[in-house]
Amino acid sequence: MEDLSRFRETEYKIEPFFRDRWSPRAMSGETITKSELMSLFEAARWAPSSYNNQPWRFLYAFRDTQWWSAYFDLLVEFNQSWAKNAAALVVIVSKKTFDSGEPCITHSFDAGSAWGQLALQTSIKGLVAHGMQGFDYDKAREVLRIPADYQVEAMCAIGKPGKKEDLPEGLRSKETPSGRKRVVEIAIEGPFTAG
Repeated sequence: MEDLSRFRETEYKIEPFFRDRWSPRAMSGETITKSELMSLFEAARWAPSSYNNQPWRFLYAFRDTQWWSAYFDLLVEFNQSWAKNAAALVVIVSKKTFDSGEPCITHSFDAGSAWGQLALQTSIKGLVAHGMQGFDYDKAREVLRIPADYQVEAMCAIGKPGKKEDLPEGLRSKETPSGRKRVVEIAIEGPFTAG
């Protein structure tokens, strides 16, 4: 994993793999193995969840397989312009209820935790994961036969790192690790204050 300290500076001491995880769009177009993809889902599997409910589900398609076009066609044109070089596309959904049928208020929160672990494992393994909201949620539900008691949360593209020169021209300048808000902007002692 690349040391991104020249792009990003932490305010407090943390493990470098947190700082070094980022979401590039440049992917090489190379394939990844099923075992490589499953290891990412394995990392997600161990995420915390309310009452150990594990509401997340990851639907996926590898490039050059029968399901690829169904997943790829869900993406908005902008995301298609770079995600065409991904090795796999993933739709993340979460079950809105516990197995008992009772509502699970934290299903999205828990699925986000699983996605975070997947993204971190991807980075640690030297792969790329880029999350997206730019896709047709209703079409995803229909085409992928997602039941009504599951919420479509997001999509992500996964692959091997590529060169930013291979991205569409308008994206090349954006292909750099982004910064973050300061800790004091996201951690508030006492009551909520806007900032």
